[in-house]
Order: sequence, then structure tokens, then C-alpha cells
Amino acid sequence: MNNHIPSSLTTLPPDAWRATLQSRLTDNEEILAWLEINLDARLNFAHSRLLITNQRLLCFDSRQTACGSYVFHEGLTVERHDHGGVGRIELFDDAVRLACWFYTLAHNVQATRFVKQFELQLASFLSGIAIIQDAPEFCPDCLTPLSADQRECPYCSGTINAPPSTWTLLRLWRFANPYKWQLLAGFLLMLASTAATLVPPYLTMPLMDKVLIPYQNGTPIDFVIVTWLLAGLLGSALLAWALGWAKTYILALVSERIGADLRTITYEHLLRLSLEYFGGKRTGDLMSRIGSESDRICVFLSLHLLDFATDILMIVMTAAILFSINPWLALVTLVPLPFIAWMIHNVRDRLRTGFEKIDRVWSEVSNVLADTIPGIRVVKAFAQEGREAERFRVANHHNLQVNDRINKIWSLFTPSVSLLTEIGLLVVWAFGIWQVSNNEITVGVLTAFLAYISRFYARLDSMSRIVSVTQKAAAGAKRIFDILDHVSSVPEPVNPIHLDKIEGRFELTDAGFRYGNRTVIKGLNLTIEPGEMIGLVGHSGSGKSTLVNLMCRFYDVSEGSISIDGVNIRSLPISEYRRHIGLVLQDPFLFFGSIAENIAYGKPDASRAEIVAAARAAHAHEFILRLPHGYDSLVGERGHGLSGGERQRISIARALLIDPRILILDEATASVDTETEKEIQKALDNLVHGRTTIAIAHRLSTLHKANRLVVLDKGEIVEIGSHEELMAKEGAYYRLYQAQARNVDTDLNDAPGIRIEHKVSV
Repeated sequence: MNNHIPSSLTTLPPDAWRATLQSRLTDNEEILAWLEINLDARLNFAHSRLLITNQRLLCFDSRQTACGSYVFHEGLTVERHDHGGVGRIELFDDAVRLACWFYTLAHNVQATRFVKQFELQLASFLSGIAIIQDAPEFCPDCLTPLSADQRECPYCSGTINAPPSTWTLLRLWRFANPYKWQLLAGFLLMLASTAATLVPPYLTMPLMDKVLIPYQNGTPIDFVIVTWLLAGLLGSALLAWALGWAKTYILALVSERIGADLRTITYEHLLRLSLEYFGGKRTGDLMSRIGSESDRICVFLSLHLLDFATDILMIVMTAAILFSINPWLALVTLVPLPFIAWMIHNVRDRLRTGFEKIDRVWSEVSNVLADTIPGIRVVKAFAQEGREAERFRVANHHNLQVNDRINKIWSLFTPSVSLLTEIGLLVVWAFGIWQVSNNEITVGVLTAFLAYISRFYARLDSMSRIVSVTQKAAAGAKRIFDILDHVSSVPEPVNPIHLDKIEGRFELTDAGFRYGNRTVIKGLNLTIEPGEMIGLVGHSGSGKSTLVNLMCRFYDVSEGSISIDGVNIRSLPISEYRRHIGLVLQDPFLFFGSIAENIAYGKPDASRAEIVAAARAAHAHEFILRLPHGYDSLVGERGHGLSGGERQRISIARALLIDPRILILDEATASVDTETEKEIQKALDNLVHGRTTIAIAHRLSTLHKANRLVVLDKGEIVEIGSHEELMAKEGAYYRLYQAQARNVDTDLNDAPGIRIEHKVSV
């Protein structure tokens, strides 16, 4: 029998214990793969190892004592599952489970490889034929297993990860294209103003050769010629000023509009991305990209790019004039250029990568601020001011170190360019004096030449300095285009279906969802009728909130489908679909603004009468009137200044105002006291009437009005029915309810002067 397994699939154990295990194998038995298991049957940390040989599957504990041996035979199968941070491998002989091993998801990729190895070796053993198959691929970033037909990770492919390049700046033409005629006008003005600045040195030649030098030799000054020459100098200076002002003004206006469009489009694109994208990003980093990076690009376009273009024009036009005056002297002028070009080429890439790193490090500083300032109450409550100050100090010091490394490169580069230009000027002086001594050029020509050379080298020095700002702008543009290039994992439909009216009938068919390499929901089938209230019940991590997020289409299912009124929700325009959904969260978010503005957030054009009616229905009208300015009272950032119950009732009023057909209640009363809960419950009774409602609640007693209760466990539906039906089954819901009732009884009995003898009922 040929039991060859490709080396690309083989994961051999460490040499430290491989020899010990090998001694316990039979003749001709060879270890092909192994997997470390770090949880026991009670999910406590305990290390053991699974091994695949060419004959069987073995299990050894941490002391290398054999605790299981399963010889390959027909009907032997292995399955891998994961949920809530825990994975498991189950071994079956037909329908009988022989063993089950648990591990944390840090070992999930290795477990996937191990199961693949087992299946290949078992097939090879049973058939007697070597089975050679390519190793399973895994995303190098998030370690998600990829199928054979996948060429890129579905979770990471939204972002194009390209190294920063100066050519990235050319992509800004997309934003500059609407202003192409203004840019053309600015370019022509730039060309004219640059030409005007080159006139004065040219007029110094006749001023020297025909006026000043003849005067030293005894010839009287011709004041008519002097007047015309001085008028030419003044006129060229005034013309250069006027043209320079016009081109600077026009191009500055255009660059500001390009920057504004860049910020707006980036922000709009960011809003269209799914929640999955925001789950992996920091607020400070995104704020830095849209704010400071776009400002840096705007400054580059309005100032530095303008200077760079002027420098190019000045150098080209100056070189043309120099060659027209004296070709040999012009060639000597260009001696430093190859050295400067070589320095720029060597420094450019180091600066670009360095500036991108500076941007990332600066976002770390912004992230500390974005974490600390909104959470200042928690910081002070736990007396962690010193810790947060240290976090900021460390991030700021890291930023300082990275900037110091870049400054070390830049501080050497700039003076070196200045030195080369000074040497070039010295060479021109020497060669020019030699030509004057040989009567090949006049003193006036040399004077004009030196005036042009000074401008030429000044522009050359300016061009070398722009390398820094160009690389900063390129790094900033890359960080912005990283957002713009990201494709939402919840895309708009290509051919959308528009529903004039939604009844609210949900159908979930074999719905599944994976987040990276972790399974959260699997094989879920459920039908919710219009106007029905469904209560989602289960332990933390059972998939309740994930299911609600899928129904709101904050995420898209990985398998199966979700339909509303017989139409797949993926076929509906996202905004149109979500306008029919009212969402009330456990921790309601209020924006900085007035009470009225927060209630009318989902319907900005609502009248004051509609706002008041929604507040009354939410039992919020009375406490709003007690505020200093009533409905015009400012609530402060995130609703600070209001109690949790008051914020929750405003959130309910906000949902009531849009009159949704579908209502999502995610722990709406979990964090309030009993009296406030009663007020909120009255408001919710008004809200759920006549609507399809999906309610999540840990307090099972709050679901007494639900038509059906859906019990979830590890991402699967384990029970469905009314409270009475599920209690009669004495299954998962019964155990949850009894455990919660015991906790309530214990809490009340522990309270001074209180003793109860009955269970809480729904």
C-alpha cells in the first residue's frame, strides 16, 4: 500500500517529543501530522495532542500517555465545528461518536489542516492509492481557510494593499477633472508669470554692455536707453506680480475644492461600508485619514504642487535661455544635476515609507485621544488618569522616535543639495571668468548668466525640498484611497427590486454566518409572520445579536438566504429596506443636539406636532417638558446629561416617529431600574402594536407578550414555541428560565427584610 501524503500537507511534531512517541508506534507506522489541543471536556485549559499516522488516529495527554487509538476503517469520519471562541473535533464511527476534543480558535487554522490531512490519509488507507492534493490555502492576514476556487480572502479583499507610491497622487485626477478648465487657466497664467520673471536678467546684458561698461570707459550715458531698460524691468516685475497673484488665487480655489470633494466623497464612501469594516478600525485613525490627510493633500495641491510646477517651468525656460546665450557655459551649469537626481532617487523611497509610518504612528496618538475623551467618565471612575497619560506619553514618544529617524535622513539631504548647487555656482564663476579673459563672452553676458544661474539653482534647491512634502502627500493619498478602494461586504444590488409596501414576513432559509474563521450562525431556518412578535432567547454568544444584524443587513449571510415578503433582502436597496426598520438598542446613542433633533433623526422633516406625538407615545413628553428648554434642550455628546431611562425613551420615540413595519428590540430594558422599566415597557407596548417585532432579552419575564420564543444555542435554533409550550418540554428554555428565577429569588432573599417563596412567572 502506498500511503504517500504530500509534504506540503504534513505538519510534523517537534523533535523534542517526536522520538518518544515514535517508540510507541508499531512497525512501519509513521507520524504524518499532529495537532495540539488546549482545552479539556470541561473547557478548562489542558494540553493534549492528536496525531495522524499512516494507520490510525492517536491521542496523547500532556504526559505523553496514550488516551485514545482509532484504527482507520470504513465508516470512520471526523467533523470540525467552532462557535463562540471554542472549536471542537468530533470522531464518528457511522452514527456513533467515539471522541470529542476541544480547542481555542487560536488553533483553528491548524485544526482545519489536521482534518484535511485526516480525510486524505483515511481515503488513501482505504483505497490503497496515494492521494495527492494541494494543501488548503489560508489568508495570510486573517488566517481564514480558502476554498480551491478562491484566489483572495473574501474578508480582506475589499482593501487593495499596495505600497505607497508617488504615482498614487495621479489618482487625484479623478477629483481634479471637474475643474480642468480652471486648472488650464491657472497653468497658462503660471507659464506667463514664469516668463515674465525671466525678463529682468535678460535686460541686464544691454544695461551692463551698452550703458555701464561704456560709461567707465568715458562714453556718456544714454538716458533714453536707460529709461527704456528700467521701464522694462519695472513692467516685467509688475506683470509677474499680477500674473502670479491671478494664478495663485485660481489654483488655490481649485485645490480647496478638490480637498473638499475628497473629504466629502471619502466620508460618503465610509458611510456606505458595512459594520464589518468599522469593527476592525479605530475611530482616531479614520478621523485622521479624513481630516489631517485630506488637509495635507489640499496644502500640497494649493502650495507645493504649484511651486513644483513653477520650478519645472523656470528650470526648463532658464535652461533654454542659457543655451541660447552660451551653450558651453550652460553645459557647465548642469554639472550638479546628475548628483542631485541620484540623491533624490535614493532618498525618495525611504522618505515615502517613513512618512507613511509617521501617519500610522500619529493615528496611534489620535486613537488614544478618541478612546479617552469619550470615555473620560470611566477613566475617572476607576482613577486611571495616570495610566491613560502614560498611554499617550508612550504613543507620543513613539511618534517622536519615528519623526527623528526621518529628520535624520532629511537633515542630511537638504544641505547636501545646497552644497552641490553652491559648488555648481562656483564652477560657473570660474568657467565664466576664463571665457571673459579669452574675450569669448562679455561681462554683461556673464552677469546675466549668473543672474539666471542663481534662479536656476534656487529652483533646483526648491525642487529637492519638495521631495519631502510630495512623499507625505503620497502616503496620505494612499491612506485615503485605502478607504475608497475598500468594497463593502454588504453591496447594493445591481438590479434592485423596489417594494412599495412591506408587510413584514421574514423567511430564513439555511442561514449561516462566519466572521473570519469563526462560525457564528449555521443552518438556521425560521419563518416570522407579519405582525408577529418573536423573542430571541439564549446564553451570551448564542448568536442573538448576530441574527438581528443579519436581518437588518448590517452583515450579509455567508450561506443560505433571508427574505422579506418573499424577496431576498439582498435584492432590495439598502436604504429603502432599512427605512422600514425601527431599532431600539440596549445602550441608545444620542447625537449632540436638541431633544427634538434626536427624536426626528430618522425623519428630519417631521413637524413639531409629530415629534411631540412620538414623545407622548414613548412616555417621554413629561420629562422633556421638565427640562430647561423643553424639546430645544441640548442633550450633550452621546446623550450625557440624561439618565439611561430617559435616553431609552427618546430612542423609542425616534423609532416611533418613522412608523416602521419591522421593529428590533435589542435588550431595550436591560440596563434600567424596575420603575423605569415599567415606563419603558409601556412605551414599547405602543411601539410593537401592529408591527413585526424581534426582541432580544436576557430578562425572560420581559417577553411575556411574544407570540413565540426562539431559543438559540451555539448559533443554532434548539427550541421554538410559546412560554407555556417550552416550559412543558423542560428543555433548554426551561433550564434558562429556572436558572434565572433562582437568581432572582436569591437576590431578593438576600435583600434586608425581604423573603419570597415563589418563582417569577411570565
